[in-house]
Amino acid sequence: MISALLDTTGDRMDKTMEDLTRSLSTIRTGRASVHLLDGILVDYYGTSTPINQLATLHVPEPAMITIQPWDVTQIREIERAILSSDLGINPANDGKVIRIPIPPLTNERRQELAKQVHRISEEHKTALRSIRRDSNENLKTALKNKEISEDDEFKGLAAVQKVTDDFVLRVDGLSNQKEREILEV
Repeated sequence: MISALLDTTGDRMDKTMEDLTRSLSTIRTGRASVHLLDGILVDYYGTSTPINQLATLHVPEPAMITIQPWDVTQIREIERAILSSDLGINPANDGKVIRIPIPPLTNERRQELAKQVHRISEEHKTALRSIRRDSNENLKTALKNKEISEDDEFKGLAAVQKVTDDFVLRVDGLSNQKEREILEV
């Protein structure tokens, strides 16, 4: 019972870590990455569609992203979606390809992005603690229903706390690494 609970807890926390990795990959670091555009949705004939489902994305050089839409008539919509995002980038097109130069980050913008990374990591730590709380409640319910002994509950609570601590350290590591990338000039 306890090992199954720990497996479930670990799986849920792994999914939280995957979401954290995905969230952090969309934050600019001064280098071009197609993941910067992951959260941008384009109005494609009335449907909100991710850019990567409408076009081929490339990074031909460290400070440039190119977008080649499969449907050339959607260039204006893609540009509009990029401009309305909060990325602070300006696309330019030649009728077939959209080029997005990635300007160097100002020190002020780097500080804002570092705060955003910190906020995202805190949200994910809160999610991990929520998963821990659910697991602890399951252990207490099992004790109340006499499915486990008090010793098993104590061992289970300690194991859940250890798993949580390990994941919180991983969140801190990813967050610190991303902040270093952002603040690096």
